[in-house]
Amino acid sequence: MRQSRLLLTTLREAPAEAEVISHQLLLRAGFIRQLAAGIYIYMPLGRRVLRKVEQIVREEMDRAGAGELLMPALQPTELWQESGRYNVYGPELMRIQDRHDREFALGPTHEEVITSLVRNEVNSYRKLPVTLYQIQTKFRDERRPRFGLLRCREFLMKDAYSFAADWEGLDQTYWAMFEAYHRIFTRCGLNFRPVEADAGAIGGEGGTHEFMALADIGEDTIAACNCCEYAANLEKAESQEYVSYSSSLSTDPMEKFHTPGLRTIDQLIEALHIEAKDIIKTLIYMADDQPMAIVVRGDHEVNEVKVQHILGSEKFEIASADIVSMVTGTPSGYIGPFGLKIPVWVDYAVAQMSNGIAGANELDYHYRHVNPGRDIELRHVADLRNVTEGDRCPRCDEGELKLYRGIEIGHVFKIGTLYSEKLGANFLNASGAKQTMIMGCYGIGISRILSAIVEQNHDQNGIIWPSTLAPFQVHIIPVSVKDNLQMQIAEELYNQLQNQGVEVLLDDREERPGVKFKDSDLIGIPVRIVVGKDAEHGKIEWVERGASNKETIHVKETSKRILDIQALASRKI
Repeated sequence: MRQSRLLLTTLREAPAEAEVISHQLLLRAGFIRQLAAGIYIYMPLGRRVLRKVEQIVREEMDRAGAGELLMPALQPTELWQESGRYNVYGPELMRIQDRHDREFALGPTHEEVITSLVRNEVNSYRKLPVTLYQIQTKFRDERRPRFGLLRCREFLMKDAYSFAADWEGLDQTYWAMFEAYHRIFTRCGLNFRPVEADAGAIGGEGGTHEFMALADIGEDTIAACNCCEYAANLEKAESQEYVSYSSSLSTDPMEKFHTPGLRTIDQLIEALHIEAKDIIKTLIYMADDQPMAIVVRGDHEVNEVKVQHILGSEKFEIASADIVSMVTGTPSGYIGPFGLKIPVWVDYAVAQMSNGIAGANELDYHYRHVNPGRDIELRHVADLRNVTEGDRCPRCDEGELKLYRGIEIGHVFKIGTLYSEKLGANFLNASGAKQTMIMGCYGIGISRILSAIVEQNHDQNGIIWPSTLAPFQVHIIPVSVKDNLQMQIAEELYNQLQNQGVEVLLDDREERPGVKFKDSDLIGIPVRIVVGKDAEHGKIEWVERGASNKETIHVKETSKRILDIQALASRKI
């Protein structure tokens, strides 16, 4: 491609709305342009990268035995009513009406559509198992689109769905997809980690893993062991708890004392010269509109997802100040787990405490010398908190948990019969009896991968694309397009490499060398070949993006070097 014919405009400064480095660099380097909040145009360079991600995904999906199809983005909402997700999905589901007042949704996902398709196409165990996938645009009405391609209202996704006759069949497909995702993200050059996760809005009856690209700006927190392979999303992460209600109990009786104006953890720490871990924190929540108390240590946070799963509630949220006052008779800051006429759930870490400080359910008063095993009714004890750095690994005896930030780039689910049962996806088994299909669901954020790659691969000058995803493999830059010899060598290299199947961008613009080099660094093509003052000796300057050194080599060496890089980029694992 000749750069003079490419729609490519680079920006010296990032737009003010671009908060994170990937958003800034993709805009500045001309890969994307914003049309509206959370809606982007993929410019020619950006589309080339997307196509390479798609190709890797297709190759690995095909290798795993999945068949590609393409489903409509426009979905009749009757299917969402049938699955029960119409109201559950909430305002993120974009709804529209046609001229006949029939309601449709712009698909954020395709569980309903694929299940309705398979129920009509598959009626016998002889046609199972089957796995189908598509790469298609999705729509979600995000409340706050941000971080460029990381949280959009319109985005590109690969979603796959498997149907099996039994749980064993689902398990085989699940792990085949798990391994396929490993290969996909490795080939994309990502630093990633698969983690145990919560199923979220997709739901399901079996296991689920998220694939996280490690990045400081990630919206998810990952807990990973420093000794074994255990890793989990913070919502799912556990620590090794050994509950012993009688260890290290203080012999001092529980005592009420005056704490005027000490409402917060920080105020108690400063006034009483204690640590947050010495405080017993009681919070009032509403579970399906019923009040309940959650008791955690002062240095811990309630894990609302864990609690919701333990309770089996559909709705779980912190109670308002009015409800707290009505239920406890006490303003926030002085609530304790004593004498409450509502269910009280106590975290394991609190059950192990001795000599703690807790609210006395009276304005300006707390209790000290609180021993939960003695002073709190431990009827409901469970893991109710977020893990913290340094907690013991739940899978091995030696490891500690470390916390990382991550960008979710893929998710695999065992969803069982959640959709097939509601939508009637049944088949006849070998005995002629009707059975419900067992489903799996597997998604990859195709467009999101661009941002994840740039977050992990950049420097102060711009993007550093892995060779597998770079829009072009080689950037040829003649220092002066008016120099006939330089242009002759540049053109010969350009044609030779193109004939060998190498993707080449030739900068044939009449621009100053400094502008060309800055643009080249910003765009991030792996190899830059500069044809300059040594052209008369048949030599060019070889620069690999991200490397500190530059080499002067003979033009004849170029082809072999490029082919070696190309072979490495196309190598499968």
